[in-house]
Amino acid sequence: MPSGKRGRFPKGTAVLDAARQLGVYVESVCGGRATCGRCQVSVQEGSFAKHKIVSSNEHISPKGAKEERYERVRGLPEGRRLSCSATIEGDLVIDVPQDTVINAQTIRKAASDRVIERNAAVQLCYVEVDEPDMHKPLGDLDRLKLMLEKDWGWKDLAVAPHLIPQVQAILRKGNWGVTAAIHRDMESSRPFIVALYPGLKNEAYGIACDIGSTTIAMHLVSLLSGRIAASSGTSNPQIRFGEDLMSRVSYVMMNPDGREAMTKAVREAVNGLIDKVCAEGGVDRRDIFDCVFVCNPIMHHLFLGIDPTELGQAPFALAVSGALHYWAHDIDISVNRGARLYMLPCIAGHVGADAAGATLSEGPYRQDRMMLLVDVGTNAEIILGNRERVVAASSPTGPAFEGAEISSGQRAAPGAIERVRIDPLTLEPKFRIIGVDLWSDEDGFFEQAQATGITGICGSAIIEVVAEMYLSGIISEDGVVDGATAALSPRIIQNGRTFSYLLHDGEPRITVTQNDIRAIQLAKAALYAGVKLLMEKQGVEAVDTIRFAGAFGSFIDPKYAMVLGLIPDCDLTEVKAVGNAAGTGALMALLNRNHRREIEAEVGRIEKIETALEPHFQQLFIDAMALPNKVDPFPKLAEQVTLPPRKSANTDGTAGDGAPRRRSREDRAARRTRD
Repeated sequence: MPSGKRGRFPKGTAVLDAARQLGVYVESVCGGRATCGRCQVSVQEGSFAKHKIVSSNEHISPKGAKEERYERVRGLPEGRRLSCSATIEGDLVIDVPQDTVINAQTIRKAASDRVIERNAAVQLCYVEVDEPDMHKPLGDLDRLKLMLEKDWGWKDLAVAPHLIPQVQAILRKGNWGVTAAIHRDMESSRPFIVALYPGLKNEAYGIACDIGSTTIAMHLVSLLSGRIAASSGTSNPQIRFGEDLMSRVSYVMMNPDGREAMTKAVREAVNGLIDKVCAEGGVDRRDIFDCVFVCNPIMHHLFLGIDPTELGQAPFALAVSGALHYWAHDIDISVNRGARLYMLPCIAGHVGADAAGATLSEGPYRQDRMMLLVDVGTNAEIILGNRERVVAASSPTGPAFEGAEISSGQRAAPGAIERVRIDPLTLEPKFRIIGVDLWSDEDGFFEQAQATGITGICGSAIIEVVAEMYLSGIISEDGVVDGATAALSPRIIQNGRTFSYLLHDGEPRITVTQNDIRAIQLAKAALYAGVKLLMEKQGVEAVDTIRFAGAFGSFIDPKYAMVLGLIPDCDLTEVKAVGNAAGTGALMALLNRNHRREIEAEVGRIEKIETALEPHFQQLFIDAMALPNKVDPFPKLAEQVTLPPRKSANTDGTAGDGAPRRRSREDRAARRTRD
């Protein structure tokens, strides 16, 4: 419940596995290790006449060691169980609490308004074919090919096999006038007749799709005009098998049918999106002749039906890294039977076709300035370079930026806090939530917020609240909540040996704990250390321009990202969000086949740096744990923001010398004008 889905399972089946088999969304960040607590469920007790069963807590396994440890360390509400650990031992009615369901995600991957020169792989060609002649015994298809060569210059045409039995009927239906859809990707490849229509046909479409670990975004595009007919996105249904990529690899390793289940799930989601964009754009899906996809490496393998197990362990070997060409029908994509599918190349084991798409979109290799391109996700992909040299790396940031390891964290959905400001004098917060344009200190906010509630805190706000806590003196540069600030504000509350910050005193109660701050520090340090390592490889002390890619990157405030130490010091006017750059790269490859050759050549030149093999990475990571960094100066940021004087703190919330410290009221007041 509340979905009402039911099924029969062998005794000993984990409740989480049963939910997945039924298609019920139960979030699991840790991949079933009983560490994240996201998969909570409760048992409804009693006799259920509708279902003809008696449900009882006696029909679920007792708490095991993992579940007891989680309850002891982090706490488990009364009546709740961890569905990854609890197993079915009899008839059960399971309730999935709605406060744990945060998959109603806001998909924020809009289409690019970039003008792209068209040179599509598909061309529509109308010809009038000579009627049969007993004196010239040439087959109907052969006469069609002759006219396509005569009128359009197409030589050595191949024909999609499914069309051959239909050719005669189509020619006669069109009274010998027909339109052929011809697909040719590379100049060296043989052109194919992929579709044939009686009479004149003047509609041809393609899709550009970015399959991310969290979301799938798609654009439906006219191949004749370049017009984007529709754009849409959806959550990746593979989330129910594991929140992060490594959890999904683990699921494949632990379940014999795991790969097939995830491949089926993502393909069904893609087909569902095709239905959606076609309905929105008023397009028949049979008019889609070309498809371009970009994915991270694990999504790449799962979408194509390839076992991703080797990507879960060193040396992170890809089954295939080059660009791929398929018949869309062969991988169950429901478009025109003759449609082709192109997959951009992967750069390396954890720098995938999506990074290649973003690189094509932003083109660091096309300019003289040193560009840093970052796609922030559960696995950050980092590209740094210019026309002289481009290097790339991946960094395992984990799901903290998406709210998964944060006590009140959630994905971007209506009701989630997305912006935070803290008054440096009173330490009082104000915030905005998705779905309401007002700030929480403005009249009418709480009335408007009743529609969604204030449900949690999403990634963009997690970055802002930690940065604001630092700027307000609540936490030290080492990320420790200063217990002395409890004397200044009731917002600073003791939590065992540490302190937390109360962001919203309502239902639910939203706090930022010391563990939350540590999770953000670990994630941002992993990213910054990867960036710094690439800067060292390039021999540069600074970057000229920074581009944030991806849906999450689009909503990061550059100033707060820099205060946090997520990115290196740079002129803030040169830090820009570029939206779904991977999707834009797919769009470019869809509308102009020359861009396919361009990125294929460039990927061959990009140097991949493996952070795990670099001995200096660990020290860079340690330095990056501080806010914004232990050793790197941020002079350009300091011109825009009043950074606190450096101080460190012990884990008990006292200053480094053992004495409580706080910034003066005058210092706090001086910062009130910064926004």
